[in-house]
Amino acid sequence: MYEYRTQGTCATKINFDIVRKDDRKVVTGVKFTGGCSGNTQGVARLIEGMEVNEAISRMEGIKCGFKPTSCPDQLANALKSALLGVLIADDPKVGTM
Repeated sequence: MYEYRTQGTCATKINFDIVRKDDRKVVTGVKFTGGCSGNTQGVARLIEGMEVNEAISRMEGIKCGFKPTSCPDQLANALKSALLGVLIADDPKVGTM
């Protein structure tokens, strides 16, 4: 499971995992701490099982009001960080891609 500390959003962190499924890296178990509950739950459910790069391309660059970022944009940043190895899973048995 990965944990990402957000910047510039009402949500303060995002937990998620990336797993291999049928030779694809997919997003699973997304949970936001803070933020707009309905919106963050909706984002989490919509990308459950989605291929990581597809999720990134759909969420990257979304803004919230006058903020330069949003919860979906922060999740895209978190996923990119995990793919690049900048963000490390806290359980070595989970998050192996």
